[in-house]
Amino acid sequence: MSEQFIALKRSYPEFNVKLLKDSVICTGLIMPTSRSVNYSFKLKYRIGKRPKVNILNPELKRNFNNDKIPHVYPLNELCLYYPKYQEFNSKMLISDCIIPWTILWLYHYENWHITGEWKGGGIHPNSSGIRKKAS
Repeated sequence: MSEQFIALKRSYPEFNVKLLKDSVICTGLIMPTSRSVNYSFKLKYRIGKRPKVNILNPELKRNFNNDKIPHVYPLNELCLYYPKYQEFNSKMLISDCIIPWTILWLYHYENWHITGEWKGGGIHPNSSGIRKKAS
């Protein structure tokens, strides 16, 4: 965990990063583009668990079609990668993967609000709970 803590502090000195006994918690503001709003987020990573990222403010909302937000777990936790494919593992740095993936997710979220289409690809749960490949 100390390696994750140090890498986050080094790469993102503006974030608030806490090192706990078995986890790292990171909070801060991110903007996917210069025209975006600031998003307040919280990231929690525990040893042996997948990193959990939530957008705290502004609240994530359905788009103009009233579609459910794609690529989220319950409680609007961001789905940044497909765990079954092991795209992230404990040997990888959160600062190199999870933070950039969060920024990219927000970029696609903003475009989804404009176009009504999720252009980020990936796999996410549909309304029936069955996983499907996104276009």
